[in-house]
Amino acid sequence: MPAAIEFSTWVAAAGRPDRILSIYSENFSQLREFPLDDVGPQRGDDWTDYVRGVAVTLERAGYRLRGTNLLIRGAVPMGGGLSSSAAIEIATAFALLGVAGRVVDRTEIARIGQRAENEFVGTWCGIMDQFIACHGMAGHAVMLDCRSLEFSLAPLPAGVRMVIANTMVRHGHAGGEYNRRRAECQEGVRHMTRVLPQIRALRDVTPAELEHYGRNLPETIFRRCRHVITENIRVGQAAEALKRADLAQFGRLMAESHASLRDDYQVSCKELDTMVEIAVKQPGVYGSRMTGGGFGGCTINLVREERVDEFCGTVSKEYREATGKEPVLSATNAAGGAGEVTPSWRA
Repeated sequence: MPAAIEFSTWVAAAGRPDRILSIYSENFSQLREFPLDDVGPQRGDDWTDYVRGVAVTLERAGYRLRGTNLLIRGAVPMGGGLSSSAAIEIATAFALLGVAGRVVDRTEIARIGQRAENEFVGTWCGIMDQFIACHGMAGHAVMLDCRSLEFSLAPLPAGVRMVIANTMVRHGHAGGEYNRRRAECQEGVRHMTRVLPQIRALRDVTPAELEHYGRNLPETIFRRCRHVITENIRVGQAAEALKRADLAQFGRLMAESHASLRDDYQVSCKELDTMVEIAVKQPGVYGSRMTGGGFGGCTINLVREERVDEFCGTVSKEYREATGKEPVLSATNAAGGAGEVTPSWRA
């Protein structure tokens, strides 16, 4: 159940007469150029991989691109668990397709972004981040079925805001732990299919079936499976809580989710746990949990609107005192997904 937030990545694009992809990043003050006829498959293991990966994937999917100059500026914190990679992938895809004069279904663009990260960057992520970057709706979370890609909107009640609390601990996905967790879950699926041949993924296993058939799994694999299975249940329960505007129940589910991520999936860290522990004690807070891949990054907090300023001030102070790190807290609403922006000088 993702929601888009009010942090953006901007890509300005202009066609050029050759087949060169010229990319300038304001964040890194770097210019890189690649021929579109020979743009892969070698990775550079830097920020350009997300842009080049999208170009390669679009070309392989049959969308012939024009040479393009790209100017990129990102305001989504990198390594913060806020899907900065999906933001640049989807913004780049829209820009390249726009210059090429192609109109492509948003779900297909999400698939292309995911494939770019899987096959070019090397992170075996799911499609959720790219999907919400394409389909986000202001004031709503999105209830997404990652198998069918069917989705529905879940309105967030009035009078509450999301507060992003950045622990200022960087994390990385491509090198290891994210892919390791995925491999551990796949090992659990292989075990369960021996006794439940009809299943295709952990979403097809009930908690009772895991308890009955999974107890001879290695302890680590069992815990990884238990997290995924129970988290899927929590997502459904959270959607129902939103329909009832039952934010107290929604907050309890956030707490259960963080505990499962910490104890069973083991992707939290001391700073994330400290941030959550401080946050849940504050007045006006419904719930708090880590967000993103873990091992650092951010927490997401659901806070009554009139308490947001007090929350940010108190949590910043107590987190700084507890860890010695200076956090960054930002209040946001649920926002819309990617789209063309008309510069003011063109209006």
